[in-house]
Amino acid sequence: MSELIVSTETELSSIKGFEQSLFQALRRLQQAGEVHAKRLARYGGLTPMQLLVLQVLNSEGRLTASSLCGKVSLSAATLSGMLDRLEERGLLQRQRDDQDRRKQWLHISEAGRALLHEAPPLLPPEFRARFAALPEWERHGLTAALLRAAELCGDVE
Repeated sequence: MSELIVSTETELSSIKGFEQSLFQALRRLQQAGEVHAKRLARYGGLTPMQLLVLQVLNSEGRLTASSLCGKVSLSAATLSGMLDRLEERGLLQRQRDDQDRRKQWLHISEAGRALLHEAPPLLPPEFRARFAALPEWERHGLTAALLRAAELCGDVE
């Protein structure tokens, strides 16, 4: 039992050496995301997540809300309100399944496609330019590291 406690204390002390740097890096990413979200809001009043939802629907053709939840990492409750707002703006449509009336399909509308065609990218232009300038191996490594960091955060909703 004492070996387990010692091991845990050692692991925690090694984490403390990284904690401040990790927190600062996560905070910088959060701030950059907030600044870009404000830019997106000035364009057509879309949030980054609304833009992502429209992009996913555009690429997939049609999805159920539960499938969409998994693809955009949102809870059903959060996504439901977002879908209502996008539907009110005429950017997506809901359609009952012909075979199973309980199932509802989500489609991007023509207005949603037109908005996507003119919408700014999900990532800030400065980041996109710097990222594009990295060697391919570094782009893959950075993407993998960020995806892994997101996994370590667990479910936040």
